[in-house]
Amino acid sequence: MFAIVASMSIEAAQSVLHSDHGETATKATWSEFAAAMDQMHSAMRTTQSAGDTDADFVTLMLPHHQAAIDMAKTELMHGTDPQLRRLAQEIIVDQQSEIELMRRWLQKRNP
Repeated sequence: MFAIVASMSIEAAQSVLHSDHGETATKATWSEFAAAMDQMHSAMRTTQSAGDTDADFVTLMLPHHQAAIDMAKTELMHGTDPQLRRLAQEIIVDQQSEIELMRRWLQKRNP
């Protein structure tokens, strides 16, 4: 936990260490989830088709994976269930790895 906190801004770290899990925190958390989804939908809507199924798939999956990472970070900051926190950590690692793979594929395809 402290390794994650160490990589955050001071304000975010204080939120993690001194989080109030009451109604206000729930509303704030929901807003963070919604913001991640809104960013994903916006990015996906503004993406132009390359006319290539493979490239279109990868281009659309990038914001999808980023939203999963953003939502998992919110879970780590505000969630309390140990099993879900572990899942969130795994999502972050896995999705970041997949994003890197997709970016490399796109660069190789379109240098």
